[in-house]
Amino acid sequence: MHYVYSLKCKDGFYVGCTDNIQERLERHHKGSVPATANRLPANLEFYFAIECKYKAFEFEKYLKSGSGRAFINKHLV
Repeated sequence: MHYVYSLKCKDGFYVGCTDNIQERLERHHKGSVPATANRLPANLEFYFAIECKYKAFEFEKYLKSGSGRAFINKHLV
């Protein structure tokens, strides 16, 4: 499985994709991910489990777009 997830950071949201959600969240919490290291705390808001790696990355890309952000704000937060 591949996971598309969103973290609530001190200054907004972070959207990412991984095949190991637990390990990735631990790295975020330890400050080992440059994109969120200065934005801690970062707490999991939601995640989607997707079987196909390519569909997961496409969904992550969509969520980072303007219409994807609107979707998140309307339906998920």
